[in-house]
Amino acid sequence: MIAHLSIHESRVPDLAGSDKLAIHPPVSVSQYRDGFGNKVSRFVAPAGQIRLSADMLIDDPGTPDLCVPDARQHEISDLPDETLRFVLGSRYCETDRMVEIAWARFGPVIGGWNRVQAICAFTHEHIKFGYHFARNTRTAFEAYQERVGVCRDFAHLAVTLCRCMNIPARYCTGYLGDIGVPKDPAPMDFSAWFEAYIGGQWLTFDARHNIPRIGRVLVARGMDAADTAITTHFGAHTLDGFRVWTDEVQA
Repeated sequence: MIAHLSIHESRVPDLAGSDKLAIHPPVSVSQYRDGFGNKVSRFVAPAGQIRLSADMLIDDPGTPDLCVPDARQHEISDLPDETLRFVLGSRYCETDRMVEIAWARFGPVIGGWNRVQAICAFTHEHIKFGYHFARNTRTAFEAYQERVGVCRDFAHLAVTLCRCMNIPARYCTGYLGDIGVPKDPAPMDFSAWFEAYIGGQWLTFDARHNIPRIGRVLVARGMDAADTAITTHFGAHTLDGFRVWTDEVQA
């Protein structure tokens, strides 16, 4: 098995203590950095039931996602080399199937922040959220057609539409608790969002919530969900349970 359950290196300086993956029964674990800079744990799971858990305390400034309304869109020829992969299609983001749809809807919108925000607003209204709609094979184009999904579907569709408009966009996963917003009676505080490269920097956007949020803790980035799965299994398995929570603790 491999697992993305460690805090992204960009948030490591904010850790108040350790960030350790616990496995029961205990097994030997090695770690490496993947091609996106994510910290990945690798181990051989024994036959039978196995439990993975991660627990950490992290300092957060308590500020919402950054808004930069004047961030401009770059010409493809001006994009940094390392951003170019994020305008390409991927497993769940079929730019070839969405490009005409994207240009018809967002071509008239001013490039940059306005265009990305228009994509977020459209995706937010177009897809109906519900945990019972989850399907791990749903692609961005299928989410566009079916109009239902979970946070990963919102992110996949928005990422795909951005890439179709020549805006680099990368898929993100991490912790997002109900901080600064009404509490969800059934929290499941692991979420998906995305980052778009505009105005010379990567900025955070969230098509599911479509408002700046507080306390976002990045775990992994990639082209899409295939690069950031919490766990990937190389063999038969059954998921017996899954629980995630993020609580605010006052200093």
